[in-house]
Formats: sequence, structure tokens, C-alpha cells
Amino acid sequence: MTIEQRSVGSVVVLDLGGKLVLGEGSGLLKDKVQSVVFQGQKQILLNLSGVAYMDSAGLGELIAAHTSVTRQGGTIKRSEEHTSELQSH
Repeated sequence: MTIEQRSVGSVVVLDLGGKLVLGEGSGLLKDKVQSVVFQGQKQILLNLSGVAYMDSAGLGELIAAHTSVTRQGGTIKRSEEHTSELQSH
């Protein structure tokens, strides 16, 4: 799995790619989300358009990311649409 980070206004967009499965990049999403929140960013969009496959462990990572961000007073949303039209400013 790959994760690319960019900003669109006050929102941090994490573009995920590859497979979100047990063993392949396990914990990578959790670590990235925690890093973003630690930096004070509390509005996060997970762009899943590049994710080819997700198993139940991957779904668990999404739930854990949501829990982590909301406990810190932030919001996290997901998108499966292509967000290439979102431009970094």
C-alpha cells in the first residue's frame, strides 16, 4: 500500500493506493493518520480511489483511523471518487 499526502485548503488528503490488507503495509495507515493529527491537522480526507482491494483487516484500519481522529476532536471522511480535480493551494 502507498500513501501520498497533500493539502487542499485546511484539509489533509491522504491518497491511498494498492491493497489495504493484512500484512501488506499493516499499520501504515494508522501511523500516517496519527502523524497528521500530531501535527495539529484535524480535517482528513481518505481518498480510496487508488485502492484495488481491501480485506477485513483493511476495513479495521479504516475504523481505527476514524476512532483515533474523532477522539482527538477531528473529522475524517473517505472518498472513493477520483479527486484529481482537487488542487493544492
